[in-house]
Amino acid sequence: MGAYLSAEDHKRVSDAVGAAESRTAGEIVTVVADRSDGYSDVALAWAALAAFTALGLFSAFPDFFLGKVESIAGGWNHDWTDRELLGIATALAIVKFLGVWAILHWQPLRFWLVPPPIKTARALRRAIDLFKVGAERRTHGRTGILIYLSMREHRAEIVADEAIASKVAPETWGEAMAAMLAEIRQGRCADGMIAAVEKVGAVLAEHFPRAEDDRNELPDRLIEL
Repeated sequence: MGAYLSAEDHKRVSDAVGAAESRTAGEIVTVVADRSDGYSDVALAWAALAAFTALGLFSAFPDFFLGKVESIAGGWNHDWTDRELLGIATALAIVKFLGVWAILHWQPLRFWLVPPPIKTARALRRAIDLFKVGAERRTHGRTGILIYLSMREHRAEIVADEAIASKVAPETWGEAMAAMLAEIRQGRCADGMIAAVEKVGAVLAEHFPRAEDDRNELPDRLIEL
């Protein structure tokens, strides 16, 4: 995986996090990931579908497939036994399964064939998993929040800890998401993350203003996976 952000971009995002946190007791964690999942199960499902489709076509048009086999065998007519028919059908299904499975090792095609709802669900699940590891209950007041961007899926998520979620409705983060995605669609990943950090920081400053004795409990640096 190639890095999506330069060292300078990392510094800019980290500085934006530090600036946002200077006005709030909230702790912002930023993560940019290449992908949220490998989708091997989706590739397996497509391969299985291809195999079953081949079996269905063989059942519907047996003469076509048997004619192909006979031409390969030298063009002689043949009285097929049930065992031979089963063997041909099985071989056809296996060839189709392995062929599609091999083709879907090409990542651009695999990601293109993943249904959008599955991409959304996997990105959210990955964001929640990362939040649990890196931010959940790791702050004194449970004021951690994760801004997550998954590049291959073109998905972004914001996940907040208990104290924030109890005061801020999920739809409140819509403005931050919109600001982030507007920049990312123009190819400005770092600017998108910075825009989201600024919007999130403003909401946190309103609900969780920084106390005099507040200390930085989570690293400000951008995490790129």
